[in-house]
Amino acid sequence: MIQEASFRSAIAARARPREATLYVPVKEFLERRGYEVKGEVNGCDLVARRGDEPPVVVELKLRFSLALVLQGVDRLALTERVYLAVPRPPSRRRRSRGLAPDSPDIRKLCRRLGLGLMLVGRRSVELLEEPVPYRPRPAKARALRLKDEFDRRIGDANVGGTAGVPVVTAYRQDALRCARALALGGPMRIAALRAAAGVPGAARILQRNVYGWFTRLQRGTYTLSEGGGRALTRFAVAIAALPMAPVPVQSCPVAA
Repeated sequence: MIQEASFRSAIAARARPREATLYVPVKEFLERRGYEVKGEVNGCDLVARRGDEPPVVVELKLRFSLALVLQGVDRLALTERVYLAVPRPPSRRRRSRGLAPDSPDIRKLCRRLGLGLMLVGRRSVELLEEPVPYRPRPAKARALRLKDEFDRRIGDANVGGTAGVPVVTAYRQDALRCARALALGGPMRIAALRAAAGVPGAARILQRNVYGWFTRLQRGTYTLSEGGGRALTRFAVAIAALPMAPVPVQSCPVAA
């Protein structure tokens, strides 16, 4: 037994010094659960069998990466019991940039793909995820918000994948329509502005004033702020694609 262990350690040191160090802890972890374990079987880092159960395949890597995920997905053609095994990450203060295998997003990815996930320490192995079929819980509220946002937007004023540029959302489009109406017609009461801009939710937009584009002159009466004037220039292309109100509305007098 001592000679066999020494031989295995020597082979591991010559082959892949660091990745191979994951093999023994995972092997012992599975053997304690009644599996027979063998390494490097038909390209798989580790294969384990227990009776007539489907085989278990474990792929060992120094860090969590796309290459490891793709390898795990490929092994799913051989068995449903596929684990990805990576070293236990250091404390959060000492972590370098990269994919943290114990982060919620990585764990969710593994669940979505039906892959198991192991964290390997020097003397312990922690199972974070089991390789079970993923059945996502429908997010009905989020799905409805997505559909509503898509349906309410007019045209396509955004370029997908662009960073650092304000997104022209349906809410921003409505605010721009209100700003344009004020620029063309001058100060208005909310009811007149609602008709002039063609925006049913104009009252809430002006009262919240999220972008700082509007100035309240008196109760129920608003005008365009300096920031609103700059927005009309900044979003001129997006505004050009927005429909005008069918019937022009004259501005209302403002009390002195």
